[in-house]
Amino acid sequence: MGVHDLQVFLESPSLEGGAVSVDLLKIARNVTQRQQPHNTNRKIRPIGNKLKLIVDAENCLDRLYGGYFSDWACGGQWNRMIQFLSLLTRAIERGNIELAVVFNGTIESCRMNEWVAEQANNRQKVGMVLKHINTKATPPPKIWWTPPTCLRSSLRMALRHLGVTVMCTMDDHHQEVIAYCREYGFHGLLADDAEYAAFDPPRYFSAENLKLTYKGSLETKEFMINELTKSLQLTQDQLCVMAALMGNFLLTESDLQDFHKKIGITNVIRDNKSPAEFNVKTLADFVRSLPPPSNMDALVNAMLGYIDEKRASKFRQSVQYYLNGTASGFLKYCAPAATPKDKKNNAQNNNEKDNDDLEVSGTVFASETTEQEEETLHNYKLATANLVMSSEYTLDQNGTHNSNNDSSHFNGLLNGSVPNTNQSLASTSSGSRVNLLVSSSSSNTSSVPSSPKHSAQSTHSTAVLSNLVTPNVSPDVLRTASLRHQKGLMASMILHVLSTQEVRLPCLMEDEGNREFPPIHDVYQPLRQRVYAVLFNLHHLRYVHTKKKESGEIPENSPQPDIVVKEWIYSRSNPYQCPEEVKAEPLPWAVPTLQRLWFGPALDDKRRRMRALLSCLNSDTPLILNTGYVPQHMLIMACVLRYIMSYDKPIMRRHELDAFLCQAFNVDLMNPQYLQELTLNVVTSRGVQLAALFMQGVEMALLANDACGAPLPWLMCCPWLYFDGKLFHYTLNRSAHSKNILEVCENHIERVVKVERMRKAILEGLDVKFAKMPLAPFPGMRQPPPPQGLPTMPLPSNRIPGGMRPRPISSRGGQLQVAGVVVGSWGANYGYQQNIRQQAPLVGYQGRGRGVMGPPGPSNFSQQNIPRGRGQQRKPGPPTFPINRKNNANKKRNNAGKGGSRAQGGQEPTLTVKTESGCVSRDIPADEIILNNDGSLNTGGKSEDCTKNSEHKGQGDAPNLVN
Repeated sequence: MGVHDLQVFLESPSLEGGAVSVDLLKIARNVTQRQQPHNTNRKIRPIGNKLKLIVDAENCLDRLYGGYFSDWACGGQWNRMIQFLSLLTRAIERGNIELAVVFNGTIESCRMNEWVAEQANNRQKVGMVLKHINTKATPPPKIWWTPPTCLRSSLRMALRHLGVTVMCTMDDHHQEVIAYCREYGFHGLLADDAEYAAFDPPRYFSAENLKLTYKGSLETKEFMINELTKSLQLTQDQLCVMAALMGNFLLTESDLQDFHKKIGITNVIRDNKSPAEFNVKTLADFVRSLPPPSNMDALVNAMLGYIDEKRASKFRQSVQYYLNGTASGFLKYCAPAATPKDKKNNAQNNNEKDNDDLEVSGTVFASETTEQEEETLHNYKLATANLVMSSEYTLDQNGTHNSNNDSSHFNGLLNGSVPNTNQSLASTSSGSRVNLLVSSSSSNTSSVPSSPKHSAQSTHSTAVLSNLVTPNVSPDVLRTASLRHQKGLMASMILHVLSTQEVRLPCLMEDEGNREFPPIHDVYQPLRQRVYAVLFNLHHLRYVHTKKKESGEIPENSPQPDIVVKEWIYSRSNPYQCPEEVKAEPLPWAVPTLQRLWFGPALDDKRRRMRALLSCLNSDTPLILNTGYVPQHMLIMACVLRYIMSYDKPIMRRHELDAFLCQAFNVDLMNPQYLQELTLNVVTSRGVQLAALFMQGVEMALLANDACGAPLPWLMCCPWLYFDGKLFHYTLNRSAHSKNILEVCENHIERVVKVERMRKAILEGLDVKFAKMPLAPFPGMRQPPPPQGLPTMPLPSNRIPGGMRPRPISSRGGQLQVAGVVVGSWGANYGYQQNIRQQAPLVGYQGRGRGVMGPPGPSNFSQQNIPRGRGQQRKPGPPTFPINRKNNANKKRNNAGKGGSRAQGGQEPTLTVKTESGCVSRDIPADEIILNNDGSLNTGGKSEDCTKNSEHKGQGDAPNLVN
């Protein structure tokens, strides 16, 4: 039993009237302006004439993403997400609704067990998803939906640009959400968490059931807390006691195991009631007999038998935790995380001001100036110009239909032309202070090695570190980081590193047993180490240490100072048992202090900010900042791909790198209607993991950009400008089976030029090593037939140098004649027909070397299990006769002696290829016919219909025959 059972009971049909379907737009129409009275201790803001709702984003990530898109596992469909959010934004603006979306930016150590359990659940779903893709090659069902990598950061930037209030909590997520809801006079809360039910918010709506329908309504369910207390016959304070006794992060279920057993709580069905329903009612009967929470000593004594019992302190804290979230408890309790810790004295004054007054100068980087805003928006409009190509946008069953007039508004929202009417804590007016790229090249030479060796630096103990120091963070830096974190203007990991030297890394969409990919978090560990060094001024600390040694203040043999950050990361050897201690690694040049990077206004400071960002990503090269090679809105993509290519172990193959670049320059990248109608015949596990690897790189690049003072405008970092998971998979399949990159780019030569130039910038100065293709099956191994219903698999690649593909032999069968004598024949092609692999009949061979052999697989073209000898006959199946190379000269003499063309006319016999459609002759003398090692004809460079290239494998049905 746990506190989550309270939410289950609230949603169950047994509680009549507990969950009622409502339309938020209708509720908004009935809202009238009213003013709440001022309290002597704390001022409650007026509600106003809008329906103000606060949304816990952690409970509705799938809803904000736009629903369970069928291809969410492919890496994220970011333009469809933008489309849905723009339609949602327009609906709430027309419906007189104001939203404030809150993300969990805390690192609550007391809830570590909950986080570990959540990660274990996600890992289990990821395993099921990859297993389904490996066996079915189709998108997984929505029951296994997991947030795509970088979803929270993408949502934060998208909502910020669309004018929606965005916030991040700092210390206690639930308490800060309910405190903000009450303090700023919000009408209700959208979430699906039992702890909010115990807090009794003004109105409690379901975030999971939020739906923007085709008819233009915004529907969800409202949870009636009064019906819950009425059914259980409890007061609101008693409901808090009940929530504490169910088990939570303070007083766990294991602590209450004996108590639950004592009062008869069980996990089995009793009296035709679910365990949650039975347990909630049983516990409610017990709580009604307890003293009220106002007499805490009597309550503890009645509950535990005596006041000094070891669980007494936990029980007191648990009950008080829920009381502090209620309407009466809120006035006595001020959440410590509502403002930065070092600014508690100014919290009262800040709360009495308007939200715009909170936009103090301490939240703005030196790189964010209002003068550059218009130019940045202009560049964003140029990058999103393809949006106007699609005149109509259609959502699935989780969205709504948008007409031509709606699409124009949609384009305006994305381009920043719609005025912002939301004047709240994280308004767009402050968020859109962005900066353009200030220089075309950060340095003449690279600041990082071209192919660094990423050795593991993580250990479980600090014994190997001889001079570990505790970093001192400047108050101005910590204040700025706190305010930007609170407004959703910065990656939440930065505040965690600065304040606690500890971070948590969630599980990703990766196969832990796959040897082709190293663990994704290990790939980006060197990047994080450099970010830690930038945040803690490691270069400056070592510089000061060196000066002290030179002056004699410290011994000459004193080791350099080291800084360690604790990373909670899962591995089989360490499943979240203890954090990995990762040492910060400085950049190979004199990086300025964090104060200079964040607040330095000089032109040199701007250049150093950009150079620090590029150095963290192994991308400090001249071409990377040349917009003729890398457009500004694709700089993040280019840096991430270069970082992956500079890893010491080859990860990507050549055509996979081309697929990333080709889809980024695809004109349909920002066409949600096209992407919605696009169908993927095959979804591969490798493609899914490549997309996760790339998007995690984008996440780390955003972290580095914020840590270096945002040298790249956040509007130029948005992932929907350069990546779509569904389009990437489509392009990856085309790239793997196309003869050249021009075909991948759909014969658009201008697109090919852009791809080639960007690839050149990415690979500049690198010792490029691409991952090898998988090995072919062992000789003699039969390929199992694919599962029924498998979509069409493209044939193996025939891409050869020069871009020319020889024409394949006819798939209807034919014969090969030399001077009128049949020397070879082949049967029909048993390949892919109508999306189903056709199984050829087994062939029995007679004579010497008897054996039975089935048809080879699509990639198995070697000579395997082929009987040899003259005079072989095949009874059933397509006939094939090998050519005897050794007796080729004897055959010519015999043919000439039997009245061949030389005896009759003195001319050489010619080669005739006979097919079912007719004979095709070429003037090639018979004595010049040469066979290659693989048994194919060598015509001396002449282009023939039946000439085979060494890489060309025909139609995949018959092996190459050599006697």
